[in-house]
Amino acid sequence: MALSWKVYILAIVSFLVGTSEYILSGILDKVAVSFDVSVAAAGQLITIFSLVYAVFTPVLMALTASMDRRKLIMMGLGLFVVSNVLAVLLPGYGLFVVARIIMALGAGIVVVTALNIAAKIAPEGKQASSIATVVMGFTASLIIGVPLGRIAADTIGWKSVFGGIALLGIIAMVILSVAIPRVKGDESIPLRQQLSLLKKPKVALGLAITFFWLGGYSITYTYLSPYLLEVSGIGDKYLSGALLIFGIASMIGSKIGGLSTDRWGVQRTLFSGLTLHIVMLILLSFVTNTLIGVMVVLLLWSFSAWSSGPTQQYHLTTIEPEASGVMLGLNQSMMQLSMAAGAGIGGAAIETVSLTSITWLGAGGVAIAIIAMLVLYRMNSRSEISIRHLVQNK
Repeated sequence: MALSWKVYILAIVSFLVGTSEYILSGILDKVAVSFDVSVAAAGQLITIFSLVYAVFTPVLMALTASMDRRKLIMMGLGLFVVSNVLAVLLPGYGLFVVARIIMALGAGIVVVTALNIAAKIAPEGKQASSIATVVMGFTASLIIGVPLGRIAADTIGWKSVFGGIALLGIIAMVILSVAIPRVKGDESIPLRQQLSLLKKPKVALGLAITFFWLGGYSITYTYLSPYLLEVSGIGDKYLSGALLIFGIASMIGSKIGGLSTDRWGVQRTLFSGLTLHIVMLILLSFVTNTLIGVMVVLLLWSFSAWSSGPTQQYHLTTIEPEASGVMLGLNQSMMQLSMAAGAGIGGAAIETVSLTSITWLGAGGVAIAIIAMLVLYRMNSRSEISIRHLVQNK
């Protein structure tokens, strides 16, 4: 099987996992009615998933660092399938929470391992674009998976969504067992030593880029619908179209970001993407009651925001090449935490300041990510100069 198709298979698996994570936001009202709980209580299912994913993914990836990657993704996918089956069969809110916890554990293993495999099987110079393809699959779950899940929930019941994901997961396991070759894991390092990566300044700065980039994005994105309706002045009939454009642009941005990284490098791609991200968030504050203007800004914002995704994923694997799986796991955790933090900050800003403040706060978060990137770049430059001096002295 051609290498590109293997990567696309990993992207499809990533799509399934992303759909299972995000689908609740599209069927939250139905879940609340089904379990006879408030919408806020149903929303905690999303928070629980994110926290379990964030906390346990790096630990699990550290414990399985040396395991064959194909075996690991099969184990993670098996756990994921079981959890979706439990989500269908177990009655009541409490037991559904248990299913979501197991789902988050399996999802974390699958996504990080898929990214790791994509980077390892790609030819030299194509690693970032391979990672971008897998990231694009995860992003597509927001655009395609959630709307399809809502349609299925309206037609045959919301639990059927998880049954369908379980069935597709089983099919994916069969295909992966045939299509994906055995891929050697990273060198085995004790858990404490792996987690000590967080103490390294370069690792901390690398993860800070993720936190502030995605946190700034989340501050605005979480409340995008009310912002477009109340501030930008888009009519309700145009909202779904605006969100669709936003989603498509995110997929394109993710792919172009990977290609740009392979061609022009991490530094140039990341800096240009983050800078455009800030500009578009600020412009969104000024473009009101102009449908075409708002659509253009949304398109460029989503494009720039997600162009940084694969670049940053690949960037982190270069900071600690011997622990790339652990680094990807840490980054996935940071992404989950930053999304939760951004949503919280945005909500507080709306309550205490105004809805219009979220674009400026989001731009501020991304600006901090640029500062962290420049500091890291300076540290890397100094390290390279030191190495050259040592070589010359020898």
